Amino acid sequence: MTVQLSAAAGSRREFVVIRVAITTLGCKVNHYESAGIEEKIRSRGFSIVPFRSEADIYIVNTCTVTGKTDYQSRQLIRRAHRTNPEASIFVTGCYAQTTPEILAALPGVKMVVGTGQKTAIPDLLCKEVGNETIIYVKNVEDERFLSSLPVTDFHGQTRAYLKIQDGCNAFCSYCIIPYARGRARSLPEDRVIEEVNSLCRTGYREIVLTGIHLGMYGHDLSPGTSLSNLLRRIERETDVERLRISSTEPMEITDRIIELIGSSDILCRHLHIPLQSGDDTILRAMNRNYDSRQFEKRIEAIVGAIPDIGIGIDVIVGFPGEGDEEFENTKAFIERLPIHSLHVFPYSKRPGTAAFSLSTHVPEKIKKERARTLRAIDEEKRLSFNSRFIGKRLSVLVEGTKDRGSGLMKGFSGNYIPMLIEEANPSMTNCIIEVEGTETFERKLKGKIIGHENRKD
Repeated sequence: MTVQLSAAAGSRREFVVIRVAITTLGCKVNHYESAGIEEKIRSRGFSIVPFRSEADIYIVNTCTVTGKTDYQSRQLIRRAHRTNPEASIFVTGCYAQTTPEILAALPGVKMVVGTGQKTAIPDLLCKEVGNETIIYVKNVEDERFLSSLPVTDFHGQTRAYLKIQDGCNAFCSYCIIPYARGRARSLPEDRVIEEVNSLCRTGYREIVLTGIHLGMYGHDLSPGTSLSNLLRRIERETDVERLRISSTEPMEITDRIIELIGSSDILCRHLHIPLQSGDDTILRAMNRNYDSRQFEKRIEAIVGAIPDIGIGIDVIVGFPGEGDEEFENTKAFIERLPIHSLHVFPYSKRPGTAAFSLSTHVPEKIKKERARTLRAIDEEKRLSFNSRFIGKRLSVLVEGTKDRGSGLMKGFSGNYIPMLIEEANPSMTNCIIEVEGTETFERKLKGKIIGHENRKD
């Protein structure tokens, strides 16, 4: 431990500064929650150190969306124990919620904390930890209100995140998240406005609204509201310059939301939409609430209203029952969609889900081959979309680090094109500047500075 000596009332008094290291896997919501924990424990005098360094306490915020993330979570716990065998390890997150006993048995783990109890972690760190591992996990079905530690400072980031929703009511057959996060819960509108204004005062130009099932925002509140109502209030009642929406289900992107994005001065022209499969048989088996035609019509409506919008989609390959024909249907469907990128995930069996007991599982080798095929399409989509903006103006928020490949300052346009900015310098960090695209570079777009403007792409 780090020891500081200082005089107090004429005598020497010893203060011990406890070093805490935090690591996070998974979604933006998880990262937001880790940032809230970090900010709270900083305010109590703990010293935050890198996770790879020696610490007195390690916090591992886990994810359980795939078997790979389960494995990564366990590896991070073992790494922390090797780095300092005397350290106390606190494990939280979705993996901790669903199978706490597995994590409690790992060496060095002193406490396993459920998703609904994350906000208690700063208090738990201040308590004496005995020799026995404590499991502090409650039934997520009992969670009725959104709990979160507010975040005002995202260290090293120009973009701020705001968790406005948690939980999910969908129960897709492949997904464990409703069992790890509970039912849909929303942050009241007035609280959202307060926190957006707080982040603006801190100096953030762009805020990303995050949630587990974002399109369900407000349905649980009394009186009820909606994501579109919230977006209108944020534009009217805050000073945020760029507002981005994170992953949203296709049938919850309403005509009103499309209209708002198209006409707004602050809403970024960018959406991330989970597709999961382009085959209707597989979509039904996944318990998704749309078919491929409905999905395609929604995308057509969005692009028809906002031609330059960047749309990313999620796809799962190798779901049980996905034969060659079903995969080819998905491949052909994605190829004709007017999207800018796709994230590809091989299906992962999750105990406790409806799909776990299905008998028609796809061999791992075939999953990997199909994932490679779709990732090649992703590369083509990105290049095609980025190329459209050569010679066009884009509004770019400059980040504080340089691109490793080119050495140029980098940033993101409103429609989420990663930009490399010629003649930019570190003094432009956190500025919104006008850039004209000049050429594609790998998965990015190079551009030259042509001025400053607050228009959003």
